[in-house]
Amino acid sequence: MKAFFEGIQYLFVDILFAPLDFLRSLELTSWFAANTINWIFMIICASAMVYWIKQLKIFEDAGTEKQDTTAHSFLK
Repeated sequence: MKAFFEGIQYLFVDILFAPLDFLRSLELTSWFAANTINWIFMIICASAMVYWIKQLKIFEDAGTEKQDTTAHSFLK
């Protein structure tokens, strides 16, 4: 049983976390390069939010947005 848990430890520590260890060592030389993944995720989230707000505006201007407050019985 001990070998099983050591195998799980080896998988996570030595294989799956290797990219994160690389980013941690990269941070000592270049903060911007180490945080490139974070910048990419922030750009993706910002562009998705802009797209979502544009779609909300399109449906609001077209009048297809249904804002009936009696849709649920607890809102009456």
